[in-house]
Amino acid sequence: MNFDNFKKILPKITKIPLPGISSQLKMAPSMRQEALENMEECMKTARKSAVMALFYPNKANETTIVLILRKVYKGVHSNQVGFPGGKAELEDGTLEVTALRETEEEVGVQQNTIEVIRKITATYIPPSNFTVQPYIGVLHYTPMFIPQESEVEAILEVSLHDLLSEASTIEKELTTSYATSIKVPAFYLNNYVVWGATAMMLSEVKDIILEASSN
Repeated sequence: MNFDNFKKILPKITKIPLPGISSQLKMAPSMRQEALENMEECMKTARKSAVMALFYPNKANETTIVLILRKVYKGVHSNQVGFPGGKAELEDGTLEVTALRETEEEVGVQQNTIEVIRKITATYIPPSNFTVQPYIGVLHYTPMFIPQESEVEAILEVSLHDLLSEASTIEKELTTSYATSIKVPAFYLNNYVVWGATAMMLSEVKDIILEASSN
């Protein structure tokens, strides 16, 4: 989608009722669907984090979203694709501030250049006991990303066209931190498999944009 056309649907994106859990469940592994039934109770005591679904025009003025490949480390999200973001710090004040701060730290985009469009549905990540609050944000220019050396292995610039394409939705057999050889729904973007909580949140982002584009 041309970025000029994307900007035209931004007012609709801010007003569309969130599809919520029903959208996230499309991309939820089977064991996560069971956990989601008790999600609200778990979220009361979980640690807090926030991420940014950040859209911008690439050099060809096509709408693009940035994802990151995390470094290999001793943790449940090692070497996985996700949104820029991370855990809340006491000094953040709000989760929106967390998302903006972490985005600047991880991909080098200054906080004051990001227009936060809206927050979408939070989700709970059982393996790490985190509640994640996602936000949709927009840059009105083509950024020069600077990956955080300690956290980010690679920056993935994904076209909105690819995200919205039905061809990007796949099923993949994976071995995870809590299950062996399970089939999970996933997005296949820029030659990477995107699954779990990130895929669930991306599913809601996708549905919101499709709804805004259809009216």
